[in-house]
Amino acid sequence: MPSDGPVHVTIVLPCYNEQDHVIDEVERICKAMDNSGKTYELLAVDDKSTDATLARLREAAPRFPQMRIMAFQHNSGSGTVRRIGSQQARGQIVVWTDADMSYPNERIPELVDILDTDPAVDQVVGARTSEEGSHKALRVPAKWFIRKVAERLTNSAIPDLNSGLRAFRREVSLPYLRLLPPGFSCVTTITIAFLSNQHPVRYVPIEYAKRAGKSKFKFFKDAYRYILQVLRMVMYFNPLKVLMPLALWLLVIGIGKGVFDMVVHFGYFANNTVMIFISGLLIASLALLADLIVRSRGDT
Repeated sequence: MPSDGPVHVTIVLPCYNEQDHVIDEVERICKAMDNSGKTYELLAVDDKSTDATLARLREAAPRFPQMRIMAFQHNSGSGTVRRIGSQQARGQIVVWTDADMSYPNERIPELVDILDTDPAVDQVVGARTSEEGSHKALRVPAKWFIRKVAERLTNSAIPDLNSGLRAFRREVSLPYLRLLPPGFSCVTTITIAFLSNQHPVRYVPIEYAKRAGKSKFKFFKDAYRYILQVLRMVMYFNPLKVLMPLALWLLVIGIGKGVFDMVVHFGYFANNTVMIFISGLLIASLALLADLIVRSRGDT
């Protein structure tokens, strides 16, 4: 069992059907943290695995006194694991990573050092320099497009929008944890939440290895969720970014079409001209109302 003394770092490790390599990952993380001299706890959360993952963790627990095991009663998704793990973390700094051997978890102390030495930084993300996931031919252009949308909406350069390796200040993250979706897009959510509220995020280039075991990523379903979550989060924090450009375009088109109608058919406006202009007014009004709600909410 972990000691009851003060803990500086909590590493949240979601585990789902990782029986063949989960202990290797735990050993790698604990070795790196032990060598760093930082006080820590490793919160290994079994997300109702259907293999021997939980049994392997419990069997190895005596070898890793800083590991705390949590077992879910039903499969809830990595986002839920990370949310609950972050809420229950005892450390001032929370680290998210995966148990599939794909991230260089021996570099976790490096990410934590940046937060320790630079109080102006609130989150450090391991930005992958290569793509080794499944459906690579589809993932690369899809992730590029989603990342560019997020950059445009947050006015920030984002080298890696959905990296699973990151460290952040727990106190800063607390207002946003309730926004995390249950699936993979939780990492996208925490990135956009920090950037949208002017919490500085630093990116550190990392290598990314081919994952061990079978990927849980479903391309079409999860890609759709990613882009939907990007839009949802920016709407939550800055709805003008999403709605006002559309409203202005419709108003400009409506006015231009109205001028055309007046020239070609003097004194007559086509029905579609009126509809376009009114649609622009309605969306602009909705954008301003949504922005007013955001400003008065008091949690941003």
